[in-house]
Amino acid sequence: MIATFSNRRSMATMVDPPNGTGIQGKHYYSMWQTLFEVDTKYVPIKPIGRGAYGIVCSSVNRETNEKVAIKKIHNAFENRVDALRTLRELKLLRDLRHENVIALKDIMMPAHRRSFNDVYLVYELMDTDLHNIIKSSQALTNDHCQYFLFQLLRGLKYLHSANILHRDLKPGNLLVNANCDLKICDFGLARTSSGKGQFMTEYVVTRWYRAPELLLCCDNYGTSIDVWSVGCIFAELLGRKAIFPGNDCLDQLKRIVSILGSMPESDLEFIDNPKARKYIKGLPYSSGTPFVRLYPNANPLALDLLQKMLVFDPSKRISVTEALMHPYMSPLYDPNADPPAQVPIDLDIDEDLSEETIRDLMWLEMLHYHPEATVLN
Repeated sequence: MIATFSNRRSMATMVDPPNGTGIQGKHYYSMWQTLFEVDTKYVPIKPIGRGAYGIVCSSVNRETNEKVAIKKIHNAFENRVDALRTLRELKLLRDLRHENVIALKDIMMPAHRRSFNDVYLVYELMDTDLHNIIKSSQALTNDHCQYFLFQLLRGLKYLHSANILHRDLKPGNLLVNANCDLKICDFGLARTSSGKGQFMTEYVVTRWYRAPELLLCCDNYGTSIDVWSVGCIFAELLGRKAIFPGNDCLDQLKRIVSILGSMPESDLEFIDNPKARKYIKGLPYSSGTPFVRLYPNANPLALDLLQKMLVFDPSKRISVTEALMHPYMSPLYDPNADPPAQVPIDLDIDEDLSEETIRDLMWLEMLHYHPEATVLN
């Protein structure tokens, strides 16, 4: 069992609607000085998280007695890149069904189709995330590490079978329950793996978990970028701290080479940027640091799998399916109980869509959860 971590005690407070004009079917709560306008079937309990996107609170669905998490995205269209991220996540989660991927249960319908600015997403409620667990004093046994990694790989295998690259895997994007269930969340940077030249200006994946091919600005990349991130997360579980905590992009590469060791010429062929290749070749020679020295108490099979994930050349990195069949994972893995996604998902969205079009597309996503609502509203 994993202890849950929450020191946030401020509860939701029911308030009068703004300007005294309530909307039928909605009620109003204040949390962390933020107004929540939610459907009356949801009763907010307390705020549980805050980020650049807005605030998340725990809540109960009175119709089902189910506990859920409500994320309020404030002024969702203020920044077009953020609005596209939200739209992408809605499109993706509508079609994904896997026990190791967070479920989007509802998107609340706003009163006015053409002028709504806030978006309310309803997810299944989880207790904490892997970042909080790693930073806590909670003991992590080999069984914990093995089970967390197994679930992460299972969820990732499902995503990859749907043609999806997550592109932003990190401990904070892995939600965990007290019974150690793990679910992947935050798909705002996800993309289909078929596109070419996908390295876009809005790519802001957390540096510490970023694969070498992304740090080196390689134009084409695939599912192996997610495997690298899994390796970094696995190492962090074993050592309770980040393995490559770079201060900037170049420092990140230096830290990787200092631990993995200097690369032979044959491992640099994937670098299609001459300047990037020259930079790597010009780094001081390093013989590397054996993982057994970094993690002396780790299971030898765990270190063998880690070694196969944290491979500089993406073409030589272990795949998700191979990782699941590795001796460290195979006691938990049953390939016959792991069906792929039913259909590949297409996340190709025009990056130049207008605010009005993005709002319309979000409205259409909402209708999937509220078929009773009129399209012409």
